[in-house]
Amino acid sequence: MKEYLMLFWNESGDGQYQIDPEKMKKGMEEWQTWIGKIAMSGSLISTKPINYEGVMVEQRQIIDKPCITENKMVTGYLICRAGSVEDVIEWAKTCPILHNPKGFTEIREVSPFEM
Repeated sequence: MKEYLMLFWNESGDGQYQIDPEKMKKGMEEWQTWIGKIAMSGSLISTKPINYEGVMVEQRQIIDKPCITENKMVTGYLICRAGSVEDVIEWAKTCPILHNPKGFTEIREVSPFEM
């Protein structure tokens, strides 16, 4: 089994996430159900939402804001175990982030660190 990182990207607003609080409340039930299925399969390692605030540390400067690309930013993550990236893609196809018009999931394999 390999480990995979799923990054949840969504639209960014001016100093906040772009989501209606009522939609967010309703969406939490969907997220809990979706994550619960992954957990029940024994594949969940960790998952959390990410706060809007962030700091970017570059070689010559520190920027007091999160990384936003094309008005999108990472809003959460999930680390899981799976037999293949195709398994993770199948989970991602049913991810609640896709209910947002500009939401998507990025999947990255976690490389083993050996010394």
